[in-house]
Amino acid sequence: MDIKKILKENEFVFKKKYGQNFLLDQNILNNIVNLGNITKDTLVIEIGVGAAALTKKISEKAKQVLGYEIDLNLKKPLDKILEEYKNVDVIYDDFLNRNIKEDIKKYQYKNIMVVANLPYYITTPIITKFIDEKINVEKIIVMVQKEVADRFSAMPGTKNYNSLTIFLNYYFDVKKAFFVSRNVFYPKPNVDSAVVVFNKKQEKLKLNNETHFFKLVKTAFTQKRKTLKNNLIDYDLNKVNNILKTFNKDINQRAENITIEEFVKISNELSKEK
Repeated sequence: MDIKKILKENEFVFKKKYGQNFLLDQNILNNIVNLGNITKDTLVIEIGVGAAALTKKISEKAKQVLGYEIDLNLKKPLDKILEEYKNVDVIYDDFLNRNIKEDIKKYQYKNIMVVANLPYYITTPIITKFIDEKINVEKIIVMVQKEVADRFSAMPGTKNYNSLTIFLNYYFDVKKAFFVSRNVFYPKPNVDSAVVVFNKKQEKLKLNNETHFFKLVKTAFTQKRKTLKNNLIDYDLNKVNNILKTFNKDINQRAENITIEEFVKISNELSKEK
């Protein structure tokens, strides 16, 4: 099936605001699907169906695919592209406005995975939505701008490590899987991409107060060039310093040098007062 031809026949116009760059390279599509270890017990949620090249690959392995597509103008070509794929449903709406639990309750499955090719600015809100709505997602596979993938998977002590890195890595084991050249997209974007895999943490670090923890981390990174001593001025710096000393560090460090485990220890000690 010639996807480009179907899109042209239906006079589909690409919209920059939706970040519509469709991946059609069969090898890369296969590589993405293989990362999931999808089985006939798996419900796969795909956000941003696009031209359904990835959707079709997923449907061959999954029990059910539930796709979300914000662009109503894709309905006509997708009806044609997906007409033979009986285990695929597409909801034409903004995923961020949906009640996921309501959408998936009619399906029977043993595990849920998420696959998405996303504009970078919407990736974090989408992952946060699964966390906030307490959807038991086993794995999330996203393709994002390469620089964003670097931030998601950054290690402490590197320039890409930030509060978002810590937030995501508290809930998931995050790993950059592979690089994807801009040349394999239609139309060709201005940036290269990378595929990132989020595996649900089987055992999260123990926190006294999650809200306190994430606020502390965000505050610590307020001005990246400044030290903890400057950024955490509203916290008990003596207590912070004493905790850091147990890790052979002190408040003259920048936040990018503090591991997630160390931030957890600081937060748990400080939140005892709360």
